[in-house]
Amino acid sequence: MSDILTKLTYQTLQQGKNYFGIAHRTLSGRLKELISPSDRKITPVSGELIFKLQQRQNHLNEVDWQDAERGIYPVSLLFDNPWEDFFKYYPMVWLDLPQIWERTKQKNYQDFSAEIDTQGYPSYYVQNFHHQTDGYLSELSANLYDLQVEVLFGGSADAMRRRILAPLKEKLRVFTDVSPNQVRVLDIACGTGRTLKMIRNTLPQASLFGTDLSPAYLRKANELLSEIPGELPQLLQANSEELPYLDNYFHGLTSVFLFHELPPAARQNVINEAFRVIKPGGVFVICDSIQVSDSPDLEFMMHSFYETFHEPYYRHYMTDNLEERLQQAGFVDIEMQVHFMSKYFIARKQN
Repeated sequence: MSDILTKLTYQTLQQGKNYFGIAHRTLSGRLKELISPSDRKITPVSGELIFKLQQRQNHLNEVDWQDAERGIYPVSLLFDNPWEDFFKYYPMVWLDLPQIWERTKQKNYQDFSAEIDTQGYPSYYVQNFHHQTDGYLSELSANLYDLQVEVLFGGSADAMRRRILAPLKEKLRVFTDVSPNQVRVLDIACGTGRTLKMIRNTLPQASLFGTDLSPAYLRKANELLSEIPGELPQLLQANSEELPYLDNYFHGLTSVFLFHELPPAARQNVINEAFRVIKPGGVFVICDSIQVSDSPDLEFMMHSFYETFHEPYYRHYMTDNLEERLQQAGFVDIEMQVHFMSKYFIARKQN
């Protein structure tokens, strides 16, 4: 397949996923108003802002294609979609919606099934984030999460995740005396393992590690990662505020979509732990939501996000100074990027 045809296929795929996400949100929104109407007034998005969002999404897709074209990761990664999970679990996304709507209406934010053991977790974690059934603590939640996020971002969630790969790969080049199979990379709050799968495609010989608080999500991650070639990443159930690793152990750390779901003190604790376990010269790459400082034109959408979804710490995150938090921990050479609806921090531990 020629590069032009491959790129056209990729663009068509992304556009199709975007249209699908719009259709899903439109249909589910109309159904909600019929079954469980809300008295909350929704601010419509202007045509001008829709155009800007489309431009941002197109730019994200172009950068995604360029990174693949220049060999940061294989072009095949652009077409890696969990189709089996989609056909298996997408009907369950619809079946789960009435519970989500009822939970939203009742403002019931800590609703867990009787068989879910919530003991031993930080209080901030025992939440129905996004009004999800059983929060992050059930097999159902783990099976539906990636689909729900892809729908939310119009098929761009993976493209946003992949923006961590170029800075991670490029910054790891400082370890010229370390053989590729001795490079250690940790993904903090690895969830279902999609980021680790991308890192494996980018750094096929590296030793990969992942931590998460949810045993259900770790089981899902193990299932996903067991399907791909190479050394199986080492997964551990652990609180990111207390990482179970030695000082100066990892060459690279990543974190995707974690910090907006942490209260302020926990954010700093996680960053401090990241600094502790990373080697001098190592890189820490964070992907999370945009903030008001870099996207003031989207501020009302950020407010709508935490009002529409249950995101109890997002309002503070919107204006939190993560650069300052990274500096406070000791990180240097901090770079920031914005792609579509995500913001990235690339920080280094000084030699």
